[in-house]
Amino acid sequence: MKETKKQNGKNKRSSWNSRQVVAMAGVVLLVLLYVVTLIAAIADSSQSSTWFRICLFATFALPLVIWIYSWMHGRLTGKSAIGDPQSPPSTEDDSEKVGEKPVK
Repeated sequence: MKETKKQNGKNKRSSWNSRQVVAMAGVVLLVLLYVVTLIAAIADSSQSSTWFRICLFATFALPLVIWIYSWMHGRLTGKSAIGDPQSPPSTEDDSEKVGEKPVK
């Protein structure tokens, strides 16, 4: 009985989808960016300002790239994504669309 629970736990844990993998990698990279920024500030070398600018840029660019990936993944697979605009309800009749014949 215990062996079945362990196998179910392993299957459940190993079934990460690509969005979760990319999100986790983004979290790890952001933490590393903050550590590099802290070390650059403490070291106070001539390259500190360059490292700070790189980390500051990456702090904004990395989440944006992850969001774009997640949005494109949702669009390509047909799943809804956070960035999809909500389409307003249609007020016109379906038969009035261009190129379609009205159904009798």
